[in-house]
Amino acid sequence: MSLRVTMVGSGTSTGVPVIGCPCAVCTSDNPRNKRTRPGLKLEIGGRIVLVDTPTDLRVQALRFGLPRLDAVLFTHPHADHIFGLDDIRIFNFRQGAAIPCHGSEATLAALRRTFAYVFEAGQEGGGKPQLDLIPVREPFELLGQTVVPVPVWHGSMEVFGYRLGGFAYVTDCNVIPEASFDLLAGVEILILDALRYRPHPTHFSLAEAIAAAERIGARRTIFTHFSHDVDHDAPEISLPAGVELGYDGLTFDAA
Repeated sequence: MSLRVTMVGSGTSTGVPVIGCPCAVCTSDNPRNKRTRPGLKLEIGGRIVLVDTPTDLRVQALRFGLPRLDAVLFTHPHADHIFGLDDIRIFNFRQGAAIPCHGSEATLAALRRTFAYVFEAGQEGGGKPQLDLIPVREPFELLGQTVVPVPVWHGSMEVFGYRLGGFAYVTDCNVIPEASFDLLAGVEILILDALRYRPHPTHFSLAEAIAAAERIGARRTIFTHFSHDVDHDAPEISLPAGVELGYDGLTFDAA
C-alpha cells in the first residue's frame, strides 16, 4: 500500500521566526526558514494519519490539507507535539467516530492529565475531542501497515520514533539505544532530529545527527526540528551525500 509523507512542521518548540527575534533566520524571506512546530501527515491508501498534534495544527491542516483523520501516532507529550489536540474534534463531528490515538503508556497518561477536560464529564460547549487511547510498544497493524515503535531518549524522557516499512521518523532525541538501531536497520528514508549546530542536552546537534544517520545508512536522510540557529540559506555544516535539511511542506512517497 502506498505511503505519502508530508512534513507539516519542521521547527522546534518556539517555531521560527521566534517571537521578537531580529536574527537573520527569523527575518529571512526564505520560506524554508519559516518553520511551524514539528509533525507529519501520512497518507495511506486514501486514509490519513498524523504523527503528533503540533501546536500549529490548525494552520498546518489549512495549508497542507487534512480532509479527514483516521489515527494519530504520538511520539511524546511535550507541548509542541500535543497542544493542537483540540483541533481534531472537527473530525469527530465530520466522521462520527472517535479518533484512535497510539502512544506509550506514559505519553497517553500525560495526555489525560494535560487535557483533563476531554476525559472528564462536564460542559461540552463547542464539543470535546473524542479519542480512543491505545497504548503501544510492540509492532502493530494500522490501515494495512505494520507500525514499529522505535524507543529513543530525549534527555531522561523516552520518546517513540515510528517505522512503517522502509520509512522511519525519529524526532526529539539525543540517544538512540542499540536495540533501536536494530529496529532502524534497512530503512530507506529517515527523518531525524537535528536541533542546531551547538550540542544540546536533549537533542542531536547536526554533527551528532550526521553520525547517527551514517550508522543507520538510509538512502535518504532528512533532518527536522530546527531552531533558528539553522539557516537554509547558509548552513554551517556541509551535509554528506543523501542527507538534507527538511522544511515545512516537504512531501515524498515512501513506498
